[in-house]
Amino acid sequence: MTGTSETRTADSAEHETRQSRLHRLMRYLPLIAPVLLWTVPCWLLLHTGQHWPLPVTLAGTALFALGLIGMPLAMVRGHGRRQQDWAAIIGDTLLGAIWTLFTWSVLLGALLRLTLAITGVGDGQDRARAVTWAALGTAAVLLAWGYAEARRVPRVRRLDVELPRLGAGLDGTRVVLITDTHYGPLDRARWSARVCETVNTLEADLVCHTGDIADGTAARRRAQAAPLGTVRATRARVYVTGNHEYYSQAQGWVDLMDELGWEPLRNRHLLLEREGDTLVVAGVDDVTAESSGLPGHRAHLAGALHGADPDHPVLLLAHQPKFIDRAAAGGVDLQLSGHTHGGQIWPFHHLVRIDQPALAGLSRHGTRTLLYTSRGTGFWGPPFRIFAPSEITLLVLRSPQGPTSP
Repeated sequence: MTGTSETRTADSAEHETRQSRLHRLMRYLPLIAPVLLWTVPCWLLLHTGQHWPLPVTLAGTALFALGLIGMPLAMVRGHGRRQQDWAAIIGDTLLGAIWTLFTWSVLLGALLRLTLAITGVGDGQDRARAVTWAALGTAAVLLAWGYAEARRVPRVRRLDVELPRLGAGLDGTRVVLITDTHYGPLDRARWSARVCETVNTLEADLVCHTGDIADGTAARRRAQAAPLGTVRATRARVYVTGNHEYYSQAQGWVDLMDELGWEPLRNRHLLLEREGDTLVVAGVDDVTAESSGLPGHRAHLAGALHGADPDHPVLLLAHQPKFIDRAAAGGVDLQLSGHTHGGQIWPFHHLVRIDQPALAGLSRHGTRTLLYTSRGTGFWGPPFRIFAPSEITLLVLRSPQGPTSP
């Protein structure tokens, strides 16, 4: 027991250290990031030996300078106090585009130049121009593909999850997880309806939404969220808040989901029973809820499990994977989360892993607790998904005892 306790303490300390690094980085990121994102590709693609004609160099530099000035202004107008959707679309698109160009200009600038130099292909100017065209071409192809990936209805990811404490009567319970729909400046009402149609083909017993429904208030994004009212489940449709609800009047989203027929599991649980066996389905507010200042909003696992039989297995909805430490300590069998988007635009996943213990998929934490982290159903901000596909998840819960005999 001592060894296990020491391991958990060490893991917790390491996670706190990673979070501290992220918080320090985030403090300066809004000032440093735009400058690096726009100046580095400008330098690598225009000013490192290409010797472009002067009009080309001046025009290209002017475009990068315009992006450096325009992107932050559009982001402020779009996501700040004014909440202008057209500005948010421009700012978000520019952010995704320059992040992709930054990534591939740096990578190809190093790898392709080295390869061409080793193989003796071309002179310095030819190699520099080859890097420029390769970076621009790669970024353009990835952005076109990433846009299509972000806008399509997610593929269904199916997996069986064995829970040792699950009774045989509940073997085969079908749980569908959607999360991080992020209805926002781009109107996705039709996309929302098609997602719900796909969910309905899965014949779920339980449908879960683990938060970040939208960017904006319930009143503003109601039309995009309305199709959620058409989702069908044989037992229940349940929802917990994500951090983005707390940027946009969270109580309004709780009320709307209740109106649409979903059960907001705000630090409470319900019981899913079949053939004499019981599964506790619990939910907690997002971990950012308490700092929002909204009365009664906080992540409270003890409250969520209050009155539940400790011998029954527990399925917990918690928006952020980082809640898993508390879930494991509380004896939860399976936690369902979103939040990470799987990184959304490669290689952003490296920054996500600083803050979260899991990026995507199924992982084990402690001796009992499993965590499933969805890559998300929609997208946040930049309308691109590059090497991080969205998903609708079908989890079939399995009992080690197998199904009951007919």
